[in-house]
Amino acid sequence: MDDELLELQRQFEFAQQAKSSIRLSDRNVVELVQKLQQLQIIDFELLHTASGKEYITLDQLRNEMVTEVKRLGRISVIDLADVTGVDLYYVEKLAQSIITDHGELMLTQGEIVTESYWDSIAEEINERLQECSQIALTELAAQLNVGLDLIASVLEPRLGTIVKGRLEGGQLYTPAYVARVSAMVRGAARGITVPTNLTVLWSSLQNLLQEMDGASGVAVDGSFFQSLFNGLVKGGEISGSVRAGVHWTPAVFAVAQKESVDSFFSQNSFISYDVLQKLGIPQPVQFLQSRYPEGKPLVTTFVHPSMIEMLDAATEDALERGSWSDSLSLLPSSFTPQDASKMLFLCQSVQLALKSNKAHIFGDFYVLSSSFMKDICDCTVKELETLAVSRSLGTVKPGDLPIANEVKAGYDSSRLSVSSEMASDSGSNKHADKGPKKKKGKATGNALANQSESGADNQEHTSTKSKKSQRKGKDTSSQTSDSKQGSRKESLKMKEDNLSSPSEEWIMEKITALVPDFEEQGIDDPETILRPLANKLRPTIINTWMEKRKALFKDNAERMKQLLDNLQKKLDESFLNMQLYEKALELFEDDQSTSVVLHRHLLRTVAAPMVDMLLHDLDEHNKLKNGVEVQESPNSESISFSPGDRAAISKSFPGALANKALAVVEALEGKRVETFMSSFRAVTEESGLPLKKLDKKLERTLLHSYRKELTSQVSAETDPVSLLPKVVSLLYVQVYHKALQAPGRAISVAISQLTDKLDETACKIIADYQAAAVTLLTLSATPDDEDSCASNRILTTREILESQMPALKSLVSGASRS
Repeated sequence: MDDELLELQRQFEFAQQAKSSIRLSDRNVVELVQKLQQLQIIDFELLHTASGKEYITLDQLRNEMVTEVKRLGRISVIDLADVTGVDLYYVEKLAQSIITDHGELMLTQGEIVTESYWDSIAEEINERLQECSQIALTELAAQLNVGLDLIASVLEPRLGTIVKGRLEGGQLYTPAYVARVSAMVRGAARGITVPTNLTVLWSSLQNLLQEMDGASGVAVDGSFFQSLFNGLVKGGEISGSVRAGVHWTPAVFAVAQKESVDSFFSQNSFISYDVLQKLGIPQPVQFLQSRYPEGKPLVTTFVHPSMIEMLDAATEDALERGSWSDSLSLLPSSFTPQDASKMLFLCQSVQLALKSNKAHIFGDFYVLSSSFMKDICDCTVKELETLAVSRSLGTVKPGDLPIANEVKAGYDSSRLSVSSEMASDSGSNKHADKGPKKKKGKATGNALANQSESGADNQEHTSTKSKKSQRKGKDTSSQTSDSKQGSRKESLKMKEDNLSSPSEEWIMEKITALVPDFEEQGIDDPETILRPLANKLRPTIINTWMEKRKALFKDNAERMKQLLDNLQKKLDESFLNMQLYEKALELFEDDQSTSVVLHRHLLRTVAAPMVDMLLHDLDEHNKLKNGVEVQESPNSESISFSPGDRAAISKSFPGALANKALAVVEALEGKRVETFMSSFRAVTEESGLPLKKLDKKLERTLLHSYRKELTSQVSAETDPVSLLPKVVSLLYVQVYHKALQAPGRAISVAISQLTDKLDETACKIIADYQAAAVTLLTLSATPDDEDSCASNRILTTREILESQMPALKSLVSGASRS
């Protein structure tokens, strides 16, 4: 067999060396190959070489590429194209197919590398690693001109086999070095007794390694320490827990934590979340709930149910006593208001009291019983009643009343013509019944009665209409004044309603005075409990007070109406008499001194009782209107006030009425009746009590009645001194048709005015009687009991006067008949 092969080789060599008799050119060869391909004799692909003078098959190219790769171990595709002399396109195309068919080859970054190449590289790296103890992958990647990920992926499967080392954080370490650093990590971790950030620990170990190894020391990455640490924890060589990868809590510290928490909680029945955070427990609520399932978490504290029971018992006791409780003061100082508030809602007694409306919570932790709040309301309402009485009596200024600031800004004292809504409800029907029964020509009511008997909606209309009917026949200016007064009363009614609303600040002051414990316990901030409590109680206080006021107004409504009706009648009668007497003063205008005496006498004798009656009844009405209980007073006509009393009562009236009443009191002490009359009309109009003017018809009627009364008095008079003024007054009625009111000092002047109207006999009788009366009064003014002569003269003079009385009376009766 071998001989035959050798023979064939010789023949093949001879055939190759034999020279052909026929030579083909390159062109002919190309055409021949193309013809063979057309005839499909050559049915495989042929590739041209880069020189264009050779053909090569794909199989041959594949074999050459594989041979070259295995020979070199690592070669780039570009170098393969140069070695094979084939275009790079075909080389790259076949390279993918070769990598697929040969699992020991790999294509990376345009290079084909064999596994044997990497094995040899790994052996070289291992040798170097054993010399240096550490090699950086970046350094290897730079030397081998490959990527970092590639070198890492190649070395990882060879670690422990070809490469005797450990790969951590881009570094290769020898086992001895790993064991050394692992021992350091184990020792450092076991030496830690408090929670520590591992990053700080790794920095310390790095500095320690550099100090130990000097300038040639290996720079160790923190991830290497972390990897070793995790392995030690997993293996149970060190005890503790890792949170977030870097926060290490040793087991010994966790045990100390739990013991400390257990000790504090068992002794105090509560523990603050701040205490747990200081102990290094990051989630105190979850920790405590898992350890003490029966406990209750608050806002800043965790408490045992026993503390809630203690607070519940104390609060329940306060509610049963009808008192109040400061929950925060019953708890330790570390508790916040929010904690106290949350604990209250965990108390069963508090929840039951809140549901049954027996308690209220203010300021998060103040619990007040409903009975305690009711006592405050009752005391405050009593204080309001006292202030209302004081205001009606004039002992308190309007600015001192418990009204809100916005009410004070627009405050104007209400007039007496303003009454309560309840009074109007109770008196409206009665007024409607009594109105038509009043006599024609008399006042049919007054503005105060009209307003107290009408609703708030038609207040102004009713008041103005009634005044116009009352003042039938009066001048236009008076009617205009009445309509303006009616419009003012409606606005003042609204202001009176506003005065019934005490401000929060006033209620807060009263609460502080009623409950001094609030101030003693240092509740300085009014927003904590005082203002919320005042805001809560204010509607109840106002409603209770208004109900009481309405009840009093209702009780006093009929009495007020009767009082004003009687006052109207008495004023009409007295004022008409005053106007009648005023007309007689015109006869003495030329005699200034006598005129002053007559004016003053009329003011003292007639005007003063009329003013006293008006002031007394208006004061009583003002008290009734303000809800003051007033005892039944004697007849106001018999009451007499001093000037000081009149001024004091006038000042107690509200608003403009007080000023006008003071003007009347001042005019009463003056010298002119006209001034008094105008002032008196003003105050009665302000009070809603219109007065009649004296017309001719009324004057004749009153003058006739006055004359008849004087005649009766003269006939029945037995005192000789008192007879003379009455006779003179009757003569003035008969002669001048005037009703004269003259004091004793003006009798002589009054008699002198009659000399021209009487005959000589009558004048002599009057003159003689006057002279005897003056003598008697002079002797009586300076009596001397020891002087019997003076006594005899007094008796003698009285006898003379008594003897002349029939002549004087006959003089009047004679003049009367004439």
